[in-house]
Amino acid sequence: MTETPLSSTRAYLLRAMHEWMTDNNQTPLVVVDAELDGVAVPREHVKDGRIVLNIAWAATRDLQLGNDVISFQARFSGVPHVVTLPLAAVKGIYARESGQGMVFQDEPGLGDAYQGQDADNTADPDARDTDQVDAGESGDGPENPRPRPGGPNLRVVK
Repeated sequence: MTETPLSSTRAYLLRAMHEWMTDNNQTPLVVVDAELDGVAVPREHVKDGRIVLNIAWAATRDLQLGNDVISFQARFSGVPHVVTLPLAAVKGIYARESGQGMVFQDEPGLGDAYQGQDADNTADPDARDTDQVDAGESGDGPENPRPRPGGPNLRVVK
């Protein structure tokens, strides 16, 4: 008898955290490794290979929190873009207001499910503005044991 491998928990945890933040009037932000294959984001907003994106319903249009990819349309500096984020590129999610969130560990094979599909580069001009935030350090861990004043406070949950 062959065992079917378990699917990644990342998509389920992202959706759960997004819903919890939305229900609590918090703004969900995702930290993304913009250097991974399949990531489609406005390159001018990438800093140190990372970008932090607001994925609140009000900041996006046609937000899809799929099992393999997050996709949506948004405006950056008034310019519409289609954003595509393979789940392997999403390193964490946290609430802007409270800093509460979750950091994800790399999972073997997670990026294999994304086949490098081309994003539709035609964005709707009526898409809402995405609130762009600094993609600087967002974690709290052994390398950075104390949170930055006024910055998010993420903890690795094992």
